[in-house]
Amino acid sequence: MLLIFDDNHKEHLSFLTDTATDVVREFCKISMEFIRKGSNRKIYQGAAQKLKVDVETVQHGVEGLMYLLTESSKLMLNEIDFQDSILTLGFSEDMRQTLLELYLQNRREIRAIMSEMAMDLPHYQNLEWRFDVQLASRSLRRQTTPLVTFKLHIDDAGERETKVLQTDPVNLVHLTKVLDEALQEMKSPYCRRIARNIK
Repeated sequence: MLLIFDDNHKEHLSFLTDTATDVVREFCKISMEFIRKGSNRKIYQGAAQKLKVDVETVQHGVEGLMYLLTESSKLMLNEIDFQDSILTLGFSEDMRQTLLELYLQNRREIRAIMSEMAMDLPHYQNLEWRFDVQLASRSLRRQTTPLVTFKLHIDDAGERETKVLQTDPVNLVHLTKVLDEALQEMKSPYCRRIARNIK
């Protein structure tokens, strides 16, 4: 699998193609600090003064490298796919080798940081259900009112929660139809590609 860069990312990384390998190595260190601790404007200003360029150019270069490293780590690109992905960016052979070394050294740490940042959403634990039918009441002797009651157990960050839901069969059929359509949509090639990139 190859990374596909849009024009903005190519433009941000094009600044680094004209710099020395040591500068690219330093930018990679700054990118790793950005991933670990967040953005630091002072570092951008210091690098901009040394290179005699504006701060935004340095910031865009760091963000471009950060995108390259995080997306490559997210997809767990192997060496060949990583090199093929950055081949289109116009880096020299030495720079491509330097970027590959830095990627291989840091990809596990980047994946660990990204997994810590992932949202922990509630997830399904168990479901109990009951079907009730009211056949008559004091005021209406011939009445049929079916109801389906669900007791949904979910796990939210290690804490077990219970939700009680109640609906009639018509709404339940509609709900299952909509959920089935969503599941079928998830099997489409477009959704599979998105889900693969999210992981």
